[in-house]
This record gives sequence, structure tokens and C-alpha cells, in this order.
Amino acid sequence: MKKQIVYILFLIGFVGFAQENPVSIAIDTAAIKIGEQIQYKISVFKAGTVIFPKLQLDSLGKVEVVESLPVDTLKDTYEKKYLLTSFDSGQYTIPKQQVLINNKSFLTDSLLVSVATVKVDTLKQQMFPIKAIKSEPKTFDDYKPLLWWILLILVLIAVALYFILRKKKKKEEVVVFVAPIQEALQRLKELDEKQLLQQNKIKIYYSELTDIVRTYIEKDIYIPALESTTNELIETIIDFNESSELGISKETIQELKEVLQSADMVKFAKSQPIVEEIKAHRTVAERILQNLKPVKETGNELE
Repeated sequence: MKKQIVYILFLIGFVGFAQENPVSIAIDTAAIKIGEQIQYKISVFKAGTVIFPKLQLDSLGKVEVVESLPVDTLKDTYEKKYLLTSFDSGQYTIPKQQVLINNKSFLTDSLLVSVATVKVDTLKQQMFPIKAIKSEPKTFDDYKPLLWWILLILVLIAVALYFILRKKKKKEEVVVFVAPIQEALQRLKELDEKQLLQQNKIKIYYSELTDIVRTYIEKDIYIPALESTTNELIETIIDFNESSELGISKETIQELKEVLQSADMVKFAKSQPIVEEIKAHRTVAERILQNLKPVKETGNELE
């Protein structure tokens, strides 16, 4: 009777301990030869969320993890297997591992494994003399460092030639001064050759026509024309004409105003003048260029 009571108490204690620590470990062998593998398994009774550890092996780093296998879900347990190996003979302790179950930490037992060397029977195993070192055939990778040096040299040569030729070209360049009126008349000729009217590109035609006139005024009369509105430009020309005696006739100023206002109507009000009217504006623009009198400079003062 007393023995039965002892067995019952032992069984109750064992069951209580199993419930308290639901983690167990097992290995397929505790003794291997160098290079062989050990299957290390951690089993956890199903109890919710389980996080298996990243193995912390012996402190000397002699035991290595070859592979961490996926978790197996069995009927009552989760199993995580690891393949371990070692390439140094000796006895090594795999320390306790931490497993998290429902964010609660549980520790496994530690294990001792033995790693033995592979014995070689020199009497049965035929020994061969040491062979001479053979040179390996050259591959493309052997020439890569040399190619980088060649590429660097070619880049330096190219840069040197660029600056030499650029400097030589600058010396050969001859600066040719073109009078603003000649430049403007040449641009008018080029505008005619574009045949924008034949392509019904009226807005572009007027934009280029007025740009030619405004550029000439800015270059030869020194009045800011490109960024001014039509009214601002006309008022500035009238003011300059009165204060500096430019000598521009009222008829020329009026013609300039009409051409610029017509261009504004085309560009901003989508006006569609007839071809004869456009050609007349072209003729008037050339006459305006011919009749505008350039500024005469004496020192820094306008005459």
C-alpha cells in the first residue's frame, strides 16, 4: 500500500513538472566523427504561440548549425529540428536554449556531444608522393586588374586631347561682329524661308516677327524691349525719343505700335488676319528696322 502511494505521488509530480515545462529536446546521436551531422530536435507541447530559438551553441564555436529545418506540427506537439556538425575533435556542451511560449520563457536541458577524429590506417591506405604544383590556365578574371589600368590610361588620354583640341579651337576662332540691323534683316530672310504662313502657323510667325523687331531695339537702341509689354515699350521709346533725341519719326513709332498690337491680338486674342494683312505687317516690320535710328555714344553719355 505504501509503495502504491509513493508511485502515485511520483506520477503526480512528474505530470506537474511536464505541465510546468512543456519543452523537451532530443538528438539522434551524441557521438559523431568530424564532419558528420547531429539532428538536434526541440519539441513543445501545443500551448499557443511558440517562438523557437536561434541556436546558441558552444562558447568555443566548434559546433556549427548546418541547417535549420521548418517547424513540424504534430498532433500534440510542435517540433523544430536543426542539423549540427563539427570539424574539431573533442567534447562540447550544447547549452540550454530559450523557447518562448505565449511570450513566456522556457529553457531546454543542455547536452554533451563528442566529436572524434577519423582514423587513417597507413598500413592499408596506399600513400602517394606529393605532386608538384601545376599552374592554372589564365582566365578573364586574371586580366581584370590590367583592364582597369588600361581603361584609366585611355580616359586620361581622352581628357588631355579634349583640352588640347579645345584650346586650339579657341585660338582658331575668329570673332566676327555682325551689326544688329544686318542680323535682324538676316533673321527676316530666314523667317520667310520657313514658310510658316503656308503651314498656317500664324501665331508662331507673329511671335518670331515681333521677336526680331524687339531684339533689334534692345541691341541697337538699348531699350529693354524683350520683357516689356507693347504699351510699355512704346511709352519708353517716346520718352527716350524726346529726352535723348533719337530722331525716330512719329510715323515709325505708330507703325511699330500697330504691328506689335496686331501680333498681340494673334498671340493672345486668337485673331486670324488674312494673308495680305500678314504680308503687309512683314513689309512694315522691315521698314521699321530701316527707319529706327541707333543710339550714338560719346563716352558713357547718350547724344
